[in-house]
Parts: sequence; C-alpha cells; structure tokens
Amino acid sequence: MPGPLDGIVVIDLSRALAGPQAGMMLGDMGARVIKVEAESGDDTRGWGPPFVGPDHDISTYYLAANRNKESIVLDLKSDDGRDILTRLAQRADVLIENFRPGVLARLGFSNEHLHELNPRLIILSISGFGHDGPEGGRAGYDQIAQGEAGLMSVTGSGAEDPQRVGVPIGDLLSGMNGAFGVVSALYERERTGRGRVVRTSLLASVIGAHAMHGTNYLVGSKVGHAQGNHHPSIAPYGLFQASDGPVQIACAAESLWVKFAIAFGLDPAAPGMATNRERVQNREAVIAAVNGALASYTAQDVLAKLAEVGIPAGKVRSMDEVYDWDQVASQHLLLEVYHPVLGSITIPGSPIRLDDNAFSGGREVHLPPPGLGEHSDAVRAWLDDDRADG
Repeated sequence: MPGPLDGIVVIDLSRALAGPQAGMMLGDMGARVIKVEAESGDDTRGWGPPFVGPDHDISTYYLAANRNKESIVLDLKSDDGRDILTRLAQRADVLIENFRPGVLARLGFSNEHLHELNPRLIILSISGFGHDGPEGGRAGYDQIAQGEAGLMSVTGSGAEDPQRVGVPIGDLLSGMNGAFGVVSALYERERTGRGRVVRTSLLASVIGAHAMHGTNYLVGSKVGHAQGNHHPSIAPYGLFQASDGPVQIACAAESLWVKFAIAFGLDPAAPGMATNRERVQNREAVIAAVNGALASYTAQDVLAKLAEVGIPAGKVRSMDEVYDWDQVASQHLLLEVYHPVLGSITIPGSPIRLDDNAFSGGREVHLPPPGLGEHSDAVRAWLDDDRADG
C-alpha cells in the first residue's frame, strides 16, 4: 500500500522540528519527501545526547522527525545549489520552509518566483511569530514561544511556577497545522489548478491550542493560571495519591462523581460538593477529601475499583512503561525500519491509521531517517532523467 499521497513530491527545506514534523507526516501518508540540507546538516543531527551508532554520531532527536524522507545536500548560495533547487521546485507539489521571514527570498526564491517556476506549487511557510506584524521577524524557538504565547502561564504547580510542556509542543503543533494546511491546499488545487502559500507559526499554533483558556479570557474575562495537575473547570479531575503512588481520576460528569463518592465512602451531596460548580469553588477541600478516601488503598487497588464501577482513571507511566505496553503495540505505534548504519531499529510510528490496516500511517513500507546527503546522487539522477524525458 503506497499511501493516499503517493505521487506527491515534497521538497523539505526546513530544519529542527516544526517543518520536519510536517514533512514527516506527509511522508507517512505516502508522499515522496526530499529533505534539502546544508553541508552541516539539519541542526537536530547535533542535538544530544543520546547519540547512537558505531561512532556515536547519530542523534536520536534527529531520528524522531525524519522518517520517510530522502536527503540531498545543497549549498543554496552556490550556482549549483540554486539550479538544483529550481529544478526541484519545478517538479514538486509542495515546498516546506521555516527560515526566518525574508531569508528564502534573499536567496532568490521568493514566493512569487517559486510560483513563476511552478504555479501549482504549494508553499508551506512556518515561522516563529508570523511572517508579518510588528514582531514578525523574530526567530522562533519552542520554549520561547511557549512562554510568549501563554502556555507556560497555565502549566506548572501554581501561578508562581511557570513550566514548559515536557515536549516541544509548539513545534509539533506547528508541524501538524502545517501538514493539515498543505493537504487542504492540495485538495483545493484539484479544483483551481493552482497552488498557494500556507502559513502557520509557533505563536499561532500554541494560541490555537488554548482551548477553554482562550474563551475563558476573551468571553469570560478570566485570566487562567497554572493549577498543577488538576483541571481548572472540573472537579475532581486530576492526579491523586493512593497509599503507594499517584493515580489519575476524571469525574467529568455528575453521575461519575456520584459513583466515585459512593464507591469510596464519601457523601456526594455533602455541603460544597453536590455540583461541579461547588466542587471547583472548593477545589482544595475536594482534593483533600479524595486523597483521604484513597489513603487506605494501593494505586493498583484504586484503579481496579474504579474500573469496576466505571470511573475513567489511569496510572502515570514512564516512557519505558509506555513503549513496553501491549496496548501501544496493538495500535501499531512501534515502527521497525532498517537503518543502513544502525541496522533494524524501532521508532515511534504514525499516530494515524487508515481503515484497519495493520501498519502505521498510510503506507506499508517505511523509510528510515536518512543519512546526511544519502540520496544526493539519486535525486540528481532523477532530475536529469526528467530533463532528458522533457
């Protein structure tokens, strides 16, 4: 199965994580993704530890965002590099870039010129804070964007303890939004015959994920703040303590609260606890009551009892526990690929499955993250063949 984007050619000029994430998602769905790198390679090739391989020079960070791609090395300031990129742009369906605004134009490849070369080309441009506006030229890095876009203010143990999300969520969301925009533009092109420029940014992507925090302020005039591991609008919903460790419990409906309270000897109609509004207003008392009710149970016993009465709950797994979990394997979230240096390796797979196919993403055969310039000769030969055919 080649995947629903089989036949789509993507030129990935991006580096680090947001653009590469978008390119990888398109590659997972069957697109041919040609990653264009400088001689120094993608920044993430040097991000570590850990580094693996015989010479300990392969970054596991790089492996996370570059499966299903080919790599060609180009110097875009040279005549040869500009010539090859010109020919790639003429041949491609999609071009991804996350240079600072204006950099690609200064290299001779403005959006207008790219569309002169190929009117059907879809250009995905990912920036830190947007391509225009008073701060449109700012460099974008995930943690800075998390802070500037408000995410850190609602993450942490309290208002005085802002914390970054433990993964580069701004980058990842930008990649996802970018891939969605590209697929939308590809669908539109079927009607119009023309490409367009798709834009997103770390700022836009984090703000786009504010969910209720955005409407809480814009409509309700309430500024959210960090509240640790408890939901700002539902109680009890969060991380609680059994006798030997934490458990997560989500009483997201009044019926669930009643079941929970009865199961653990609490009065569901006690003063200050009868409705969700009351429980949120008396959050600390509710947390204390729930922790007190769980104190005589082990975490395993709590989870078993909650499952018995139908309360959504779970444990907090470490990464090794996650990847050893049979449910993860059943969802085809572990992808085995053959790497020319590392041999057979297992990496995280696509989060998307099509129909009930027993493989990750939209393609049956996946490519390992490429070595630097591994496909330079093959890509040049492909372009030469195409020129000869023309």
